[in-house]
Amino acid sequence: MKKYTILTIAGDGIGPEIMAATRPVLEAALQQADVQGNFTVGLLGGQALDEYGVPYPQDTADKAKAADAILFGAIGGPKWDQLPRHLRPESGLLAIREDLKLFANLRPATLFAELVQASSLKPALIHNLDMLIVRELTGGVYFGKPKGIEQRNGERVGFNTMVYSESEIRRVAQVAFAAAQKRQKRLCSVDKANVLDVSQLWRDVVMEEGKNWPDVELSHMYVDNAAMQLIRAPKQFDVMLTSNLFGDILSDAAAMLTGSIGMLPSASLDVNNKGLYEPVHGSAPDIANQDKANPMACVLSAAMMLRYSFNLGAQADAIERAVAGVLAAGYRTADLMPESGDGLQFKILGTQAMGEKINEFLRKSA
Repeated sequence: MKKYTILTIAGDGIGPEIMAATRPVLEAALQQADVQGNFTVGLLGGQALDEYGVPYPQDTADKAKAADAILFGAIGGPKWDQLPRHLRPESGLLAIREDLKLFANLRPATLFAELVQASSLKPALIHNLDMLIVRELTGGVYFGKPKGIEQRNGERVGFNTMVYSESEIRRVAQVAFAAAQKRQKRLCSVDKANVLDVSQLWRDVVMEEGKNWPDVELSHMYVDNAAMQLIRAPKQFDVMLTSNLFGDILSDAAAMLTGSIGMLPSASLDVNNKGLYEPVHGSAPDIANQDKANPMACVLSAAMMLRYSFNLGAQADAIERAVAGVLAAGYRTADLMPESGDGLQFKILGTQAMGEKINEFLRKSA
């Protein structure tokens, strides 16, 4: 029997609730695959600050390095917003990504047919939407130096550095081309090469790498136009390749195409496909501890773990079918309810009940 060590980090806000709803689904899928999951628990972000005084404690770092994959919930909250930047919860997430060298962030934006009406866009624009954003995750302006806030000529000046090396661009481009080759063989690289020197290098390296993937159609788009095109005609995209900052923004925009950011999973991978898997959404402190959060993005992140880190594609497909089955049966969390109409055809479930319902559908399909 295969054995995998999985580090679970619930995190802050709604993180513990969605993690509690997701773990039984993941355990059931592993059981169906005759795989043993050895689960460990770590702290990151606000919870780690409260316990250890730092957002990324050594205990979590050690467990993360020993694990085969990490499942993460959410991070941050107003309780810690006034701390110095290096102590804020979000710095813990940046630190674990850098520490584990998780350079490639995969964010699918797939619309379940049952949620067409939940999107703010017209159904014709998003029906059958299925795209993937590949975001570089450990370089760019979030990690570039120098950075800071200092006094210049009697006033405060803030500055950050957007920097990429050729090797950083090439390795994430290779991930994007490989993904496109398995999909519709179309890759759109997003940059701001008309203004930024770093983006010109990005474009040059992507074009060079594209010569090694002759069966993949490569196009380029400036980031401002890409943001507009995501709203105007999102189905034109298959795989989108972006830098860290641009990908952060565009992937959140793409999330709303699917009806709710509560439906979007992500994977952050190293060169060996060891990954940290997390929902795209934040910690939603306004609904924390109220059993209102949508756990589906976390559940779908667990499915991505099975597919990318453990090569259990059949079990990943089974989880995704279970989510689709629950939606087709009319079950919803509050964020998926239509803004207009009585919604009487739907049955609203809380976080835990939704996780149990997905698990029920998963076990039925075994």
